[in-house]
Amino acid sequence: MQLLKALLSQSLAYAMVLGLGAVFPLSISAWQAVAIQACGAALFSRGFRQPVWWLLIHLLFMPAVLLGLSWQVPAWLYLLVLLLLTLLFWGTVKGDVPLFLSSSAVSEALIEIVRREGAQSFIDIGAGLATVVVPLAKARPDTAIIGLERAPLTWLLAAWRCRKLTNVSIGRSSFWEQDLRQFDVVFAFLSPLVMAQIGEKIQQEMLPGSLFVSSSFPIPNGVPEAIIELKDRRRTRLYCYRIDRS
Repeated sequence: MQLLKALLSQSLAYAMVLGLGAVFPLSISAWQAVAIQACGAALFSRGFRQPVWWLLIHLLFMPAVLLGLSWQVPAWLYLLVLLLLTLLFWGTVKGDVPLFLSSSAVSEALIEIVRREGAQSFIDIGAGLATVVVPLAKARPDTAIIGLERAPLTWLLAAWRCRKLTNVSIGRSSFWEQDLRQFDVVFAFLSPLVMAQIGEKIQQEMLPGSLFVSSSFPIPNGVPEAIIELKDRRRTRLYCYRIDRS
């Protein structure tokens, strides 16, 4: 659905530029026309209520095409780049969540949280390139760790990075299909668009006393047990929710 909305946004913006050129015949350069088309595509994208990260894609798409044409890039290279981007940002194309990479400060904070909790099991439900899973597995070899990643290329890279870590398993599946009741600590760095549903899922599945940690995005109407503000470049906040059904 998101891909269809993106195609419609680009097509409508292209038609808009052609229509403006027919009604108001102005002498503008190709780059100026592309800039108008890119801004129009971004506006149509917001009209279709696409997630905010699609704005950057729309703003850069046609300028990148024009740049490639000016450099006389072979046509097959466009297909290759599109394929690689699709495999890497599968969640964005499918309309779920974009690829977010956690900082080393997040990994260090999670290592301390897992140590303090005495957690025997941990899952990262959006593992990306395993930027959390790898340092955690090395620091806590006694903890069974699972990372979930849907994007094919990202999953492959994460699995390769974890190939020598015996306490890690990288699964290529959706976190919506994963039962969370077996984990002491669950970590997520997803998107504000899914946090309400995530809040329902953890309350239904996670066991009382277990801990859910969300990077950057709180659960709407949820009351965190603690908020940890890190000293990384993004000033990341970790929202920690203790599961309590009483």
